[in-house]
Amino acid sequence: MQGGDPLAVKRQTRQALTFAEAVDIYLASKLNEFKNEKHRKQWRSTLDTYAAPLLGRKDVAEISVQDVLRVLEPIWKQKTETASRLRGRIENVLSWATVAGHRDGDNPARWKGNLSELMPKPNKIARSENQPALAVADIPRWWKELESKKGTASSALRFLTLTAARSGEVRGMTWDEIASDSDQGEVWTIPATRMKNGRPHRVPLPVRAVALLNDLPRLEGSPFVFFAPQGGALSDMSLSAVMRRMQATQERVGKPGYLDPVSKRPAVPHGLRSTFRQWAAERGYPRDMAELALAHWIGSEVERAYQRADMLARRREMMEAWARFLFA
Repeated sequence: MQGGDPLAVKRQTRQALTFAEAVDIYLASKLNEFKNEKHRKQWRSTLDTYAAPLLGRKDVAEISVQDVLRVLEPIWKQKTETASRLRGRIENVLSWATVAGHRDGDNPARWKGNLSELMPKPNKIARSENQPALAVADIPRWWKELESKKGTASSALRFLTLTAARSGEVRGMTWDEIASDSDQGEVWTIPATRMKNGRPHRVPLPVRAVALLNDLPRLEGSPFVFFAPQGGALSDMSLSAVMRRMQATQERVGKPGYLDPVSKRPAVPHGLRSTFRQWAAERGYPRDMAELALAHWIGSEVERAYQRADMLARRREMMEAWARFLFA
């Protein structure tokens, strides 16, 4: 009976596969599971941008923990959320490669009991990445200046503030997402495909937001409420540019402008959601109701289903109060 190393024999007969090839094969079948086009693009983009330069040509069977660390460490503290998602995507690709017979052993991109022992936990360093928000006390004067600004991007920023929605949700908004309800008034329903959590989200529109929409022009052939000059959706930088110009105007006359009270950085559109959340807390609105307004997941599946159906009217009252505060 001949001796030998069965693992060595297995390695010799195993078909070599590069990481780039594994990504292509894995995504060819998996991308169809994502209903959100943005998520599909992000999957490919993060792997191509950060992993491919270091791992692309490497045989998946030879990828080690140190290889994964070389990919993640340069962006782990600066782009923690992106890096954390990237790690999970690398883990999924290598997991597929193992099941498909292209590699053996533990997954070098696994977090628990592996990379968790070598890198700081994401939630311990991501806190510093909070988007700069306006102080609640600065909102009235900021809003007054914003109202003086003309253009589609300025209107979109006002609507974003009135609804506490995300930039992408507002920029991708189409006219057919708005409906009148005899009991609930005007409601903006954002489809699941455009939501970060993959679930449809109803937004009770305050009267001021409806008035803003009624004053907007429409472009024939474009479904977008806030359309770009060519008819497509506004770019992701358009709303940020409005806030940057407002900050620059303040600084030119020697004023500090609109700064986050903690980081002292100029406020950005996404930070307005934190400002709304702070305002709601100061006014004594229930935490769960404010979190629902921001489309954050809370509680169990049963609790979320109940609250989505039960709190729309109460959220409308809260959003009307928020609008009154803005216009005060």
